Amino acid sequence: MAKATRKNTPPDPNRPAETPGKIRIQYFHSTIAAPTKHKLVVKGLGFTHLNQIVEREDTESVRGMVKAVPHLVRILEK
Repeated sequence: MAKATRKNTPPDPNRPAETPGKIRIQYFHSTIAAPTKHKLVVKGLGFTHLNQIVEREDTESVRGMVKAVPHLVRILEK
């Protein structure tokens, strides 16, 4: 017999939505000589001072921001 699949079924309201994990990011290099767009990315990640570590949701958009400025920020392993 074929296994029944659950296509086109609405999500179960009693089941919690899958939440992305967390990612720790460190701002380790100054943006003094960096282009303005790079400075805005660092600010958008929530950094306010050097060597600061922030925790953000591990989403594609945050990973893309980190990928845009790998010379200024780094991902810390847990």
